[in-house]
Amino acid sequence: MSQFSHISAQDALTLIEEGAIVADIRDLTNFQANRIKGALQLSNENVQKFLENTELEKAVIVCCYHGISSQSAAAFLCEQGFHTVYSLDGGFENWALVCPEHCEQS
Repeated sequence: MSQFSHISAQDALTLIEEGAIVADIRDLTNFQANRIKGALQLSNENVQKFLENTELEKAVIVCCYHGISSQSAAAFLCEQGFHTVYSLDGGFENWALVCPEHCEQS
């Protein structure tokens, strides 16, 4: 079983540009207000669909508010068989400071 790794915003940006998936586990209201461009909102309601429709070989970057909750979610995705999983250091709060031009709102 693989383990997740921690990733900085700058390194995450590179992976995203190479096709990594961003799974944002923040609540829907905050996700809709501001998020990483192209991110998917992942919740208990849609996690099964995500697992069924996402290739295990795809790199996944898990994002939360501050980089704490994403670690548990990243570990869960590893347990489900994903090969390359990252927890975004500092979460969305850090991302918005480091990469504000790569944020989008609904």
